[in-house]
Amino acid sequence: MIIVRAPFRISFFGGGTDYPVWYEKHGGEVLGTSIDKYSYISCRYLPPFFEHKFRVVYSAIELTNQINEIDHPSVRECLRFLGLKEGVEVHYDGDLPARSGMGSSSSFTVALLRALFALKKIEISKQELALKAIHVEQDLIGESVGSQDQTLASFGGLNHIKFGENRTIDVRPLPIPWEKQKDLQSHLILVFTGLSRIASEVASEQIRLTPEREKELSLIQSFVTEGIRILESESELSEFGLLLNEAWKVKKSLTSKVSNKEIDEIYEAGVSAGAVGGKLLGAGGGGFVLLFAKPEFHQRIIEKLKGLLVVPFQFDYDGSKVLFSDDS
Repeated sequence: MIIVRAPFRISFFGGGTDYPVWYEKHGGEVLGTSIDKYSYISCRYLPPFFEHKFRVVYSAIELTNQINEIDHPSVRECLRFLGLKEGVEVHYDGDLPARSGMGSSSSFTVALLRALFALKKIEISKQELALKAIHVEQDLIGESVGSQDQTLASFGGLNHIKFGENRTIDVRPLPIPWEKQKDLQSHLILVFTGLSRIASEVASEQIRLTPEREKELSLIQSFVTEGIRILESESELSEFGLLLNEAWKVKKSLTSKVSNKEIDEIYEAGVSAGAVGGKLLGAGGGGFVLLFAKPEFHQRIIEKLKGLLVVPFQFDYDGSKVLFSDDS
């Protein structure tokens, strides 16, 4: 039995430049962090006493005898990619809902790949794991997804990530003092909108429009540099929140599917109660809103949001991790 977890993520700046259609031509970069909310995968070789060869448990239960018969795309393609011949049982549990803008699908894929490699007793680096998860999602499944979610889920931590030609990835943890990182965390509020969406549907529209959005995407990429400057200098943290607000305005201009009336109302309610900035996490259309405000305004903001679910969190620094391995 193998048990693995991989974190969900928060992207601060650079989202949209992590799609291959952009970074293979221009280079891309993001500033983001993993958080202490996780996808958990347990898997084992299935004993040969069952009528089925593969058992997959998530929001559904699948019992099949062929990998090709598995409906869950990530499970199907990960098993096929690793060439599993033996029967396998896979269970999934998650701390946050799917389709919520937190990188849940990539967290799932990273955790599953890490678990399957551990099951096969194969060591894999975080770099290799991220690249293989990107390959599974973008090439084998054919999802319209970027490359930051898999990278943050694999590496963990508060990172500046650069993407280049031929899918090269450079991950640099930000050398920010612990106290400043804690201060940054204390300014953040994570709010669930209650709206779910399929990220690839929003992302495919953004990808289609990428050639027409070079000015906006270049500006979005420049926010990464500015965000890092604020965190690595003596600048007031409020500048980071104000920059989030500017980046959110630009992100909304990429496609009409990024935001909607409900999301705009949630964001404006937060601002009216003391937030200086924020953004919708993920490709757009629903999920979680991140707000940035001084801690003394948090309770007022929460009350203004009229019962929406606020999720406490801390930054994660482990990335994908094997929690249990029974070699017997």
